[in-house]
Amino acid sequence: MKVSSDPMHVKFKDADFADAKAVAATPHLAKLQAEAGGKTRITMRVDTEVLAIFKARAEMSGGNYQTLMNEALKQFAQGLNLSDVVRDAVHESIAAYLTTPTTAGGQKKRGKV
Repeated sequence: MKVSSDPMHVKFKDADFADAKAVAATPHLAKLQAEAGGKTRITMRVDTEVLAIFKARAEMSGGNYQTLMNEALKQFAQGLNLSDVVRDAVHESIAAYLTTPTTAGGQKKRGKV
């Protein structure tokens, strides 16, 4: 959707919000934001290809692309990269394998996968 096609944009495009109160200073808006789980609505531009990748991955996993993008941004903000995420997943898998009970012959019992 183009900004110019948004009726709210047309209505408020020339408005001056310099004296507008912050959300935190407006109790009703602060309550709504808190109820939204501490998330803030933003608008940002991303490459078409990047958006397509996130949408495809979301469709494959049954999630939504905004959640995937939020998780990727959160990992980046925490200084994690793909190798860190993979390393953690491998460590968790190894730990789960090592704590799996063994049979009398020393073989690991396998549950349904």
